[in-house]
Amino acid sequence: MKHAVLIAAMFLGTGAAMAAPAPVEDIATGAGNDRVAKLERIIKARQQAELDMQRRLDTLQQEVLELRGLSEQQNYQINQMQQRQRQLYDEIANLSAKSSATSVTVDTGNGAAASSSLGETASYEHAVNLVLKERQYDEAIPAFRAFIKQYPDSGYAANANYWLGQLLYNKSEFAEAKQAFSTVVERFSDSNKRGDSLVKLGLIAEKTGDMAAAKSYYRRVVKEYANSAAARIAQQQLAAIKG
Repeated sequence: MKHAVLIAAMFLGTGAAMAAPAPVEDIATGAGNDRVAKLERIIKARQQAELDMQRRLDTLQQEVLELRGLSEQQNYQINQMQQRQRQLYDEIANLSAKSSATSVTVDTGNGAAASSSLGETASYEHAVNLVLKERQYDEAIPAFRAFIKQYPDSGYAANANYWLGQLLYNKSEFAEAKQAFSTVVERFSDSNKRGDSLVKLGLIAEKTGDMAAAKSYYRRVVKEYANSAAARIAQQQLAAIKG
């Protein structure tokens, strides 16, 4: 009897032992939490690094675009000057052929006096020569002014006003340069310098802080002279202002 009771007690003890839950480590706490937190920190660090990298790339891209725009603008101006120089040399050659063989002694230091003593063709040629051949830019200003005053309706008047505006613009005399370029725009609608004059008016407006006027001039160029070199520079300037 005692033996049976002992055996029964052993079975009960074994059952109790099997029924008791085994200790289980809580993977959601302790070392498990540390690993999750570490992974989160790594992910956040990578995301921040990627964000910083994207910002740097955006900044570099913007700088490249600005430099490209500046380079294109400078190339445009150089090409315009070279093209105009070739045109003027051709004009000078034609004018020389047509001019009467009159011997006139002039003081090249006094552009206005020289222009007043010459005829229409020779006066224009004299002013152009002061720029292209003699590089006497200060003397060329009064020479062009004298020519414009004496021959306001000349076939060379549009070009004379444009050159006067360019010379004054180079000296940062923007008010007088604006007047010369405006004359080309308003009085010589068929001139091939009208689009360039509108661009110059836009640049003057920018330099004097009138951004609304600058945009207006550039938009006129884009609208009236689409696909031209002047329109391309106007679009670049508009993009730079918006940026």
